[in-house]
Amino acid sequence: MKRRFAATLLALLAGAALAAPALLASRGGVPPLAPLPPVPVPADNPMSAAKVELGRLLFFDPRLSGNGSTSCASCHVAQMGWTHHDPLAPGYPGHRLWRNNPTVLNAAHFRRLMWDGSLERLEVQARSAMQAPVEGNGKAGIVEMRLRLVPEYVDRFRDVFGTEWPQLEHAWQAIAAFERTLVSDPRRVPFDRFAGGDTKSLSAAAQRGYALFTGKAGCIACHHGALASDEQYHALGVPRQSLFDSSALVQIAVRWQNAQRDAPRALYRGGEEDLGRYYRTRDPADIGRFRTPSLRELRYTAPYMHNGVFATLQQVVDFFDRGGGDAPNKSPLLRPLGLTDGEKRDLVAFLESLSMDEPLVVEAPELPPMLPLVDIAPSASGATERVR
Repeated sequence: MKRRFAATLLALLAGAALAAPALLASRGGVPPLAPLPPVPVPADNPMSAAKVELGRLLFFDPRLSGNGSTSCASCHVAQMGWTHHDPLAPGYPGHRLWRNNPTVLNAAHFRRLMWDGSLERLEVQARSAMQAPVEGNGKAGIVEMRLRLVPEYVDRFRDVFGTEWPQLEHAWQAIAAFERTLVSDPRRVPFDRFAGGDTKSLSAAAQRGYALFTGKAGCIACHHGALASDEQYHALGVPRQSLFDSSALVQIAVRWQNAQRDAPRALYRGGEEDLGRYYRTRDPADIGRFRTPSLRELRYTAPYMHNGVFATLQQVVDFFDRGGGDAPNKSPLLRPLGLTDGEKRDLVAFLESLSMDEPLVVEAPELPPMLPLVDIAPSASGATERVR
């Protein structure tokens, strides 16, 4: 795709928000569900079509990783809802990660990122993912030099950031700018159209499911607002992921995670579980707590939960209908719901209505080639050209 792709997405961001919907029924004083507002853009990384297009190239470019094999798109696959359909995310070759891969879709709206809220900005997340040993394993100096050996990148970085050569921090800014275009379009989401007054946009089953969501099932207590998430952290007693017992690579990753996050030695040596929010707060009450995920785009982002243990939304609903599982810090909000089979189907129908009619898919670009530095020279206009 050409740069007009970025311009189109920027226009979408500017006009995606619908007119303010009528106030919807809620419960317990929590905010009602609502269409997403325009994406917040940090003052130190303003958007531009050229920056978004550069970020799209870099998002798909595996040369930002250690051995040139792994890009952002390796784990965040457009055709898989910008996540990965494996229960636990794939990692750098020779590794396997210990958590389900969060989708990039609508990540720009979260105040904190990751299942444990350990990161604050998309710019930081891009850097963290591409440099973490088990994810991208990219060494900063080497990756930056690779970018400088791609003439098209030299030109694009100069055009966007005004620097003579690509700077790695600018690469993370460009990737974050691209990710801020990966958002739900309220005009394409059945529930958002319903919230805007189109009563025919939801099936009868989905409307019954909405009544359950805000009433008997009580989902609205944690899944509210535009993101359908309270952005808080809860222990649910999610069943153990069998890969924690059957995969040596997962077991290595869990122990490495505990060690590099400075968990107490006893937890590191004997720890077989993901400690969740505890890594951030060091509060024992936060062990096993994970951020409430957004319910948007669930149709395209299976499997579910922080460890990918549920393959279908039906399994998720069954879990909450039972009142969750067992956990030392289990949320007091969980309780058996007593839903009938029909009510469960209606609830799934409503959850699916929070996804766009069709998935948001971006075509992988043709990446520019790397050329030896000695064969590059600046032209009179300032652009780089091959020396013949």
